Amino acid sequence: MKPYRGSFVSEQLRYITDENGEQIGVVLNLQQYQELKSQELSHSDAELLIGLSEEELYALAESMLVPIAQERLEQLLEANAENQLSDEESTELDRLLTQVDHLTILKTRARYTLKKHNALLLAA
Repeated sequence: MKPYRGSFVSEQLRYITDENGEQIGVVLNLQQYQELKSQELSHSDAELLIGLSEEELYALAESMLVPIAQERLEQLLEANAENQLSDEESTELDRLLTQVDHLTILKTRARYTLKKHNALLLAA
C-alpha cells in the first residue's frame, strides 16, 4: 500500500497492524498530530482564527487603534458627554465605536486561538 501524502504528512506513515496483518492504526510524529488536532478544532470551533501564525496572532491580540483615531474617539466621546455633537460627528463616533467593537472581538478571538493552540501543545 502506498503511504498517504496529504498536506500534513511530510514523511512516510508507519502503520500499526493486528495479528492478521490488517492495518488498524497509524503512527504520526508530534507535528503531524498537532496539525491534525488543529484542523479538528478549526472544524468544531468557528471562533478560532485559522491560518495565522503564532506571531500574527500575538500581534493581533495586542493591536489597538492608531493614536490619531484614539485621540479623535476621545474628543468625540467628550463632546458627546456634553451634548455638543453635530450629526456628522455623531455618525463618526458611531463608526469609531463600531470599529473598536470589531477590533475587540478580533483581539479576543486571537487570544482564544492562542489559548487553544497552547493547550494543544501541552496535551501532546
